[in-house]
Amino acid sequence: MPATCAVAPVLQSALSFCPEMPTVLGISAYYHDAAAALVRDGKIVAAVQEERFSRKKNDAAFPAQSIQYCLQAAGLGWQEIDAIVFYDKPLLKFERLLETHLWNAPRGFLPFLKAMPVWMRQKLFLKAELKKELSALGMDKRSKVPLLFSSHHLSHAASAFYPSPFEEAAVLTIDGVGEWATASIASGKGNTLTLHKEMHYPNSLGLLYSAFTYYLGFKVNEGEYKVMGLAPYGDPHAAETKANVERITGALLTVFEDGSIQLNEKYFSFGYALRMVPDAKWEALFQLKRRLPEEDITAAHCNLALALQMVTESIVLQLAAHARQLTGLNRLCLAGGVALNCVANGKLRQSGMFSDYWIQPAAGDAGGALGAALAVTYQYFHTRRQVAPGDTMQGAFLGPEPGEVDIPALQAAHPDLHIERFEDEATLAAHVAAQLVQGKIVGWCRGRMEFGPRALGARSILADPTFPGMQKKLNLHIKNREAFRPFAPVMLQEEARQFYNASYLSPYMLLVAPLVEKYRLPVPENYAQMPLMERLYTPRSKLQAVVHVDFSSRLQICDSEQHPLWNLLHASRQLTGTGMLVNTSFNVKDQPIVATAMDALNCFLTTRMDSVVIVSTIISKKETTP
Repeated sequence: MPATCAVAPVLQSALSFCPEMPTVLGISAYYHDAAAALVRDGKIVAAVQEERFSRKKNDAAFPAQSIQYCLQAAGLGWQEIDAIVFYDKPLLKFERLLETHLWNAPRGFLPFLKAMPVWMRQKLFLKAELKKELSALGMDKRSKVPLLFSSHHLSHAASAFYPSPFEEAAVLTIDGVGEWATASIASGKGNTLTLHKEMHYPNSLGLLYSAFTYYLGFKVNEGEYKVMGLAPYGDPHAAETKANVERITGALLTVFEDGSIQLNEKYFSFGYALRMVPDAKWEALFQLKRRLPEEDITAAHCNLALALQMVTESIVLQLAAHARQLTGLNRLCLAGGVALNCVANGKLRQSGMFSDYWIQPAAGDAGGALGAALAVTYQYFHTRRQVAPGDTMQGAFLGPEPGEVDIPALQAAHPDLHIERFEDEATLAAHVAAQLVQGKIVGWCRGRMEFGPRALGARSILADPTFPGMQKKLNLHIKNREAFRPFAPVMLQEEARQFYNASYLSPYMLLVAPLVEKYRLPVPENYAQMPLMERLYTPRSKLQAVVHVDFSSRLQICDSEQHPLWNLLHASRQLTGTGMLVNTSFNVKDQPIVATAMDALNCFLTTRMDSVVIVSTIISKKETTP
């Protein structure tokens, strides 16, 4: 199979008329990270992942509660929905499954048998399954509302282009696999989105990254960001790192000039077995045993993660260069799971290859629900697209409000808590800033919940990045996760310019940038060779908690008074001189980000968090009250 092939537009309208304000419900489900999104007349009304309601991390089940929320947020009934769209085409996916197992017969027989029951029961007859689930939510079984299916990569591309601030742009999608596509290049102009070229399964940069995620002892489709966070602990000058790069590009894959790749299937087993790679062959190739979950991380693991990241960045840059050449356009939109690799995104921006970039904050499968709804809105109903400055994602604050706290009931159940309600925003911000400057850790649950994997200021845990030992305290005593994991700063635009020379927008925590040299502390000459934990705790900046071991940070830049952290950042600046905070997701290891006031309260009570802000109420443990 060739690494790439040309493709045609996928979603075509057969309508003789269009509703005046088309309302489209998008759904992703049954594979990874189910979600629902509702788009009305081109405006994104609501979008949310099912995991936030079910409390099951990456829940893939039919997103019943998400759909109910979307209808409620829009104030609409089923009779007002003009189309429902699923984010990929299950029959094409089934075709890939059959061909893959036939190609790998007889060794793929057991995985094939394991996959068949769910396909025969649910996925193969997905239209009937969806109608059954929708009718259970109150949709009339005799409804004439069209039930449509977008291709997986069209859904991703639509999620990247249509909300972007660009009238026209190249669109690059890179993920594990959709139906057959693993990467695609498209061009968008106005309402039109045209797919030009695809890379096909099994040749996949996303699956390559997932294979290393497995080999380094993390969970596939969940731990890839841990591998990205581990990579900076590797030594780029080490012979082992350089050898690993050569092994990856020499033995595991071939990289072509256009950035497409061809995997050496001898080293991959995801097509015929229930594991990503044949361990023995990888152990012989890399001279390193597969790390089991919870085993110690060594310098060899760090160097392998770094080699993978270096190869990934190179391939992303080559794909982007080909997209520039193929489309002739000087702006780029990105989506797909690999678009969440903020280090590669940062390198892409630094390259100057395009004049501007926009990345979908819900770049993974959850965002496919939104992209499918947008594709139908613009390509099926031909709604006129309105381009807005910044974007039309509304900061990704597209989920439900948390609800209020029942203060009397809470006080009765927990008399040891100090509870105070604030009506004035400035007073609340000043009170929280005063706690943060003392080294307190504060949960923050206010406004509509974020859509996508990042906490952006509505469901966040906040701290002062200059407080000694804050990274260790957050990782080990609050988040209960691996000590090496980095934290991201949220900052005002002035701080972004001062500390990172960043004059661009970065509202979604999707770009990594280096700290300006004058804000770095001198480190030992052997810094790059130091063991992981020694390197982690070596002082490198007064902003230690948000500056990774390679002097980089994943930036979230707040440049609007409408942002939920705007007042707090200004209050922090008044106290410390710097409008910057640690911003990490309001959850603990292996749990979804909190959604409701009760979720936030439970997380607060079961961790060593000092205070929590729920809407306008601050709840503190009395021994930490200032």
